[in-house]
Amino acid sequence: MSQAVSINNIAQSGIRRRLTVGIFLLVEAAVLLLLLIGTSGMVSTFVLASQRAGVDIPAPDLVIPSFATILVVSILIGLAGVWQIIKGFKKYTNTVLITCISLGILLFLIWATRGKSFNMTGMLVSSVISATPIALAALSGIYSERSGVVNIGIEGMMLFGSFVSVVVTSTTHHSLILGFVTGILAGVLLGALHALLTIRYRVNQIISGTGIIILALGITNYFYRAFLNPIPSLNNSSPILASLPIPLLWRIPVLGPILFNQSPVIYIMFFLILFTHFFYNYTKWGLRIRSVGENPKAADTLGINVFTMRYISVLVSGAIAGFAGAYMSIGQIGFFQESMSAGKGFLGLAAMIFGNWNPGGALLGSIIFGFFDSWQNKLSILQVGIPSEFLAMAPYIATMIVLAGFIGRSRMPAADGTPYKKGEA
Repeated sequence: MSQAVSINNIAQSGIRRRLTVGIFLLVEAAVLLLLLIGTSGMVSTFVLASQRAGVDIPAPDLVIPSFATILVVSILIGLAGVWQIIKGFKKYTNTVLITCISLGILLFLIWATRGKSFNMTGMLVSSVISATPIALAALSGIYSERSGVVNIGIEGMMLFGSFVSVVVTSTTHHSLILGFVTGILAGVLLGALHALLTIRYRVNQIISGTGIIILALGITNYFYRAFLNPIPSLNNSSPILASLPIPLLWRIPVLGPILFNQSPVIYIMFFLILFTHFFYNYTKWGLRIRSVGENPKAADTLGINVFTMRYISVLVSGAIAGFAGAYMSIGQIGFFQESMSAGKGFLGLAAMIFGNWNPGGALLGSIIFGFFDSWQNKLSILQVGIPSEFLAMAPYIATMIVLAGFIGRSRMPAADGTPYKKGEA
């Protein structure tokens, strides 16, 4: 009886989701059709050529007829919505949904740039730059939560890493290496505090993470106002980390400037994504950490030290968060600002959930958030008639959609957030 009820509930849930996605696509198509107003006879020009390090990288402009493109694609999205309601795309639902949302974003850009030229390559470059601290924060969350420890204190670790790295760099003859090292150590310090509270003393992990955020905000704001403001030499890490072009590859049109002429931190981020995937799927230590996050009792029975695995994981989480914070200060702008993490740690956690606690998916979520962060700056320059405050809401609206599970239900590690005491069942 209970099995039949369970099957019935699953079926009803599937029908609800099919209808929800279908209606969303129909609404999206209807809204996009409104963009046809004022686009008759106009074209949108996307500039793909770029200039990096004083060298021109040629590429033909992409010229798109605004009215016809918006009309045809909107109708296709509407038809996809009708098909989703009637039949459903089944296992391809997420793919179709993400594709339609991406097309909707493209149509909005076409509408916003009607009759104008828009540097698409420049926007994509800035999207990758904006996505980097978010992706690092997502990786930080993965390392902690895969072991069963929730770490919402990433935001505070990033902020503390930003502050310490600037001060050290400014007082050591602008040594960026020392700045990054101390930024990482600052993250490790707060990570150790979080690990001690949650693993040793079994403090509620959400409360501990919140406390770390408040602690970091208090410390950095106080010292910023007491020392960095009165003594500007303590808040000047110039020069910032320069781009490192990869020979030959950086001259590839479009892709070259986006992927192969970036800060070394961005290359490290991509390496960490690949390494993390390999580590958790193909190494003994990675599989042990995953077992600790799924079933610590069973892992303990097999001789795996649950506490050691969790301590190491949270410390690594703190190190990555501190590294992300150092990148935001000495790697990007060269100085510290109050609350400069600006929610990037929370966006990283949202990207982690979007990616279902996997590094590849987390990177995709980070790039989406980075894209929205970049596009609100670009569109405000284009003066599309939408208040900049509404454009600035874009990455956070995307975050709410992800956290609401609209793309699909994520599965967190089974023991995530659950303290472990040896000998308990």
